[in-house]
Amino acid sequence: MNIDDLLASPEGKTLEFKRDLSSPKPIFKTLVAFANTAGGTLVIGRADDGSLTGVDDVLAEEERLANLIADSIAPAMTPDIEAVSIEGKDLLLVRVAHWPGPFYLKEKGPEDGIYVRLGSTSRQADAAMRAELERYRSNHSFDQMPCVEASAGDLDGLLIQHWFPDEHRIVDEAAQESLGLLVRYGSSCVPSNGGIILFGTEAARNRFFPDANISCALFQGTTKSRFLDRQELDGGLFGALEQVPRFIARNTRLAARIEAIRRQDIPEYPVVAVREVLVNALAHRDYAISGMKIQVAIFSDRLEIQSPSMFPFGMTVDSFKAGVSQVRNPVIAGVFHRLDIMEQWGSGWQRISEACLSGGYPEPEWQELGMCTRVIFRPHPEVRADDNANVPVNEPVNEPVNEPVNDGGNLAELNERQQWFVMQIDHGHAVKAEQVMLQWKVSLATAKRDIAELRSLGLIEFVGAPKTGHYRIAHQAEK
Repeated sequence: MNIDDLLASPEGKTLEFKRDLSSPKPIFKTLVAFANTAGGTLVIGRADDGSLTGVDDVLAEEERLANLIADSIAPAMTPDIEAVSIEGKDLLLVRVAHWPGPFYLKEKGPEDGIYVRLGSTSRQADAAMRAELERYRSNHSFDQMPCVEASAGDLDGLLIQHWFPDEHRIVDEAAQESLGLLVRYGSSCVPSNGGIILFGTEAARNRFFPDANISCALFQGTTKSRFLDRQELDGGLFGALEQVPRFIARNTRLAARIEAIRRQDIPEYPVVAVREVLVNALAHRDYAISGMKIQVAIFSDRLEIQSPSMFPFGMTVDSFKAGVSQVRNPVIAGVFHRLDIMEQWGSGWQRISEACLSGGYPEPEWQELGMCTRVIFRPHPEVRADDNANVPVNEPVNEPVNEPVNDGGNLAELNERQQWFVMQIDHGHAVKAEQVMLQWKVSLATAKRDIAELRSLGLIEFVGAPKTGHYRIAHQAEK
């Protein structure tokens, strides 16, 4: 990036401006935070209002800064310091690479003197962050560490066998150790943190990692002021992979596109891209953080997936989009990769981008919000066009899934497939048993039984000829 582009950019994770060197301590904090997090550039000689103040006697200040850094920061830091001139003003550019320190201010010591970069601020690292930095330095991950209070019996052998049905010896201790599910601790083997998170019994997961689940919510309008539907998912990571897409499907809309004589349903959000973001959130979240869960939030104008973790050290949004791979949880990611849940590491953004582009969806927005990463999806333009045509501007486009359809029943009393089916019909979509079978991956017989039950409850009815007719909400016949 050239100097003009740099000066025009806002401060952020890898960029900060300082007016001068009159107060060097904040500069040292910034350099330490850059080095510990993802590298960065500090520009000295630019004020907060964007004006160029310049640096007097720039060569002497360059030498003074280099000496101050050597005296104030440990381990030894050797940033690239460059004097540049623009608009008649001399500036100092201090470029710091990311290195597995952790770096700290000598004055404060190796505990209180560690800083990390969160957004556009440099913050003192707490105990959890210091532990993460130390694991990164020693090339160990949290999910590889032993869950010392657990025993081999806390792994669910039936669940492991379910996901590895063709590997009959996978329940053996040696096989589980090769996957990283068991690790050596003293003279015995105990489950790793990743092993419990992936394949722990329900009791073990709730005991050791109660936050390793997902919270899903549907909100009225564009804020979180009113819930319309909420679900706390259980079943661990694999349960989330099955349940989250169902929650999204039943709480979002479809648009209809007629091509030739066929009707094509367009989901409100890109199914492949959303799944890819979900998989990445599960594989790369920081499970050492307690008190926070992955959240899936649906609003009238967007879908958000938020993970309680910043990007791994050394990573930025730009490097992620460039295909750089930094695996935070190698045990979890390794199992996902072996099960073909994750594809080649570093290709996630490419698949997300291609899925959105090919389907005509807006590209999702990635945000780092302190210790959280949020991905925002916007609806397909054709779905929004349908909403604008049929819904008043100030009314929410989402509808409560638990409101009664008619006096004959309540959606909350139906299974998820039936709720989805009724919701699609209520939104004017011509769905049949085949769509239920494909959407929910059940047999055609199961899909037909679901529909037959809805008819017997008086919730829906079929109108028209057997081959060309369609289902509709029963009370529509009275209008």
